[in-house]
Amino acid sequence: MLRASRAQDMDAIMDIWLLASLQSHDFVDASVWWQAQELLRSRYLTRAEVWVYEDDGQLQGFIALVDDYLAALFVRPDSQGRGIGHALLQNAKTQVTSLHARVFTENDPAVRFYRQHGFVIDGEEPDPLTGHGQYRMHWFGA
Repeated sequence: MLRASRAQDMDAIMDIWLLASLQSHDFVDASVWWQAQELLRSRYLTRAEVWVYEDDGQLQGFIALVDDYLAALFVRPDSQGRGIGHALLQNAKTQVTSLHARVFTENDPAVRFYRQHGFVIDGEEPDPLTGHGQYRMHWFGA
């Protein structure tokens, strides 16, 4: 079930983000993700519109939008491949006319996911936190 997040969801959202970041960004030293938790919480999640996917009372994934910026889309590693990311992204697309995101160039599954959902790569730049390359990706609506 998709729903807007609540304040009491924050710890579960942060757990999902950390688990998924460690798995999908294994090319980045793990300490970066441990140290970046508060940055995510204070920079994006407090300003973002956050939607969660809940199954049997447990959060399985979330998406965070800051205006038309897709700041985060993460699904628990043990729940990936079940359509949760698709559902979250489809919900976001109903709320905006375009989206932009940044995706690590080394994260092939994420790049493939966004391309399958209509995003195009329109540039590349280094991530300020890690120094790794990131694609700038855009979806321009239907």
